[in-house]
Amino acid sequence: MNSFCKIAMVLGFMALVTSCANPNRPNYQYMPDMYVPVTYETYSEVGFLPSGMEAEQPVAHTIPRGWMPYKYDNTPDGKAAAKLQKSPLDSLNTDNDIAKGGELYNIYCAICHGGKGDGQGNLVKREKILGVPKYNDVARDITVGDVYHTIYYGLNAMGSYANQLNYTERWQVSEYVMKLKKDL
Repeated sequence: MNSFCKIAMVLGFMALVTSCANPNRPNYQYMPDMYVPVTYETYSEVGFLPSGMEAEQPVAHTIPRGWMPYKYDNTPDGKAAAKLQKSPLDSLNTDNDIAKGGELYNIYCAICHGGKGDGQGNLVKREKILGVPKYNDVARDITVGDVYHTIYYGLNAMGSYANQLNYTERWQVSEYVMKLKKDL
């Protein structure tokens, strides 16, 4: 009789458990991280690494996170192709982009190119650097893609600012330079 009660209790418990199951609703996941993988965009920065970790440093001869490759080479043909490039910020909120580009321009560019883009920055006035052209010079047909290419690789005495400005900031400064060209 005792074993009959045990068998009845086990069968009753199994009936209770199976009666609560709903085939239309998925079961509870006890460890969802094991079932749903976390995906990251290629070249995107990750925020889960603490600052200063060795894991933040890229392995030699690899691409670091947050770096976006630029499809144009630092050649005359690459510069000519980049000249035809349009800004990806055109469809976004350009007023904020131009304001941010103005701030960055004043930090990185105005010391040589001048606050108005007239080629009369402090270093030019003090004769530390010579030959900085105006943005509205008729002989120079600059476009937003041309400015981005110059910021990325540098030109003549101007060095590259690719490490100081990220992808969006370079486009913002390029848009601001085009605004200065119109205003001159």
